[in-house]
Amino acid sequence: MISSVRGEVLEIALDHAVVEVGGVGLAVMAAPNTLAGLRRGEQARLATVLVVREDSLTLFGFADAEQRELFVLVQTVSGIGPRIALATLAVLEPDTLRRALLDGDLATLTRVPGIGRKGAERLVLELKDKVTAPAAEQAHLPTTAASGSPHRDEVVEALIGLGFPQRPAEQAVDGALATADHPTSSTLLRTALTTLGRR
Repeated sequence: MISSVRGEVLEIALDHAVVEVGGVGLAVMAAPNTLAGLRRGEQARLATVLVVREDSLTLFGFADAEQRELFVLVQTVSGIGPRIALATLAVLEPDTLRRALLDGDLATLTRVPGIGRKGAERLVLELKDKVTAPAAEQAHLPTTAASGSPHRDEVVEALIGLGFPQRPAEQAVDGALATADHPTSSTLLRTALTTLGRR
């Protein structure tokens, strides 16, 4: 999978941008909020997902890995393809989408073109247990130890390298830091892996 691209932005259209990578111009489909952050002639880095179909290869780009993970997650729901998944992120901010899924907020989800009430119900049913609360709502997690730990980012990166999504990895490490008296990278990693294994 092509997980990211970096290069000069050659063109910006309504639904895609062309990014030059190694002398090749790659057409990257993206939501308007992602395209708005690009400037023609400037360097850009996009998190990406390559969607392979029998008759096409389509590259989708995102401002960050968090949006990319939600794009992939939304497509696990039956009846939801990449176009609707991209439209979901165009209409709803990541935190808004998570909150709507956790609360079963069908009115918010049906604001997305292509998602009716039944589609919204499927999204809630299949994804409610797979998303976490927005970061602003996680005040119950102790942050003093996490912010001051020299090991936190290192362990989070290690977990991401093992295939865990960024947000759950961060939560698991913060939880491990909250309960550790003298944390080291190895003890934090073991504790975080145990926590993630229960989910």
